[in-house]
Amino acid sequence: MLITVHVTPNSKESRVTKVGEASFDVRVDEKAVGGRANKRLLEILSQHFEVPRSRISIVRGAKSRDKIVEVSP
Repeated sequence: MLITVHVTPNSKESRVTKVGEASFDVRVDEKAVGGRANKRLLEILSQHFEVPRSRISIVRGAKSRDKIVEVSP
């Protein structure tokens, strides 16, 4: 399944909020330096969807706050 994610890096706490049918707003508690926020985003989404980290990948928007993420069951 493909989902649209808007990421807010460097937040005080990490949180996932569902905005639409396949849209999420994710707050990440890491800075967007050296891909650390993307790595933490994938960890947060794997916990939220209860799937292994290896089944989640960023399809588009690795350097943007708006991303398309693929979650495989």
